[in-house]
Amino acid sequence: MAKVRRVPQRQCVACRQMRPKRELVRVVRTPAGEVRVDPTGKVSGRGAYVCPAADCAEVALRAGRLEHALASPISDETALALRELAARTAAARAVETQNPRRPRHAGV
Repeated sequence: MAKVRRVPQRQCVACRQMRPKRELVRVVRTPAGEVRVDPTGKVSGRGAYVCPAADCAEVALRAGRLEHALASPISDETALALRELAARTAAARAVETQNPRRPRHAGV
């Protein structure tokens, strides 16, 4: 019998929705105090998660929720990187909804 793996869940700092960790964008404050977007999710430091939607990115930045979660100011470069990543993700999802992948069936 195969062991069922638990999927780690994280909460978006903007919309407070719980989602699988891999679906969210991690922003991290490194031990050196640098704040940056962490696409791998493996950079050491204090992390905060944001949904990859443009709306959530804007709320997290404008309302100061990322700054509060990381206890550090967010630079303009980091804010721009987060906005660009959210825009790219939104574009990729739009294409995916137009061309959905067909599920593979075993033995067919």
